[in-house]
Amino acid sequence: MKSVFFYDYPIGILGIAEDSGAICRVFFGGEQVPAGFDTLETPAIRQAAVQLTEYFEGRRTDFDLPLVLRGTEFQMSVWKALQTIPAGETRSYKDIAVMVGNPRASRAVGMANHRNPIAIIIPCHRVIGHNGDLTGYGGGLSIKQYLLEMEKAYLV
Repeated sequence: MKSVFFYDYPIGILGIAEDSGAICRVFFGGEQVPAGFDTLETPAIRQAAVQLTEYFEGRRTDFDLPLVLRGTEFQMSVWKALQTIPAGETRSYKDIAVMVGNPRASRAVGMANHRNPIAIIIPCHRVIGHNGDLTGYGGGLSIKQYLLEMEKAYLV
């Protein structure tokens, strides 16, 4: 069964979706609800919501949730690399390209970031331009900046 439920956080409404007991998507409230999903709060979604609340309160920097990811082998390698970036730190697209063994794939890393289905939990917001500039984010650059500043503040 596929379910989605919505919660209000400091950055706005987030939708949390699950497929067969594993989180498959976290998305911003303005995005389209995935087709074939029932609006229902399940135990897996509730667990993700609690962990996101703890994250926004500064009590959690890592997530411990069952995830189901669907993507190309390259996308999966990028999403796995993103999960190794510590809270409060950033990496460039090139850094991630090097981590996945393809130093010339910065643009492909950017596209994999863009297709990250599980925002915040898979922290694509921690990836920035090589010159330190914030670059695109599905929730908007203001949310990306908020998340990065929040993480740094909580770690002090």
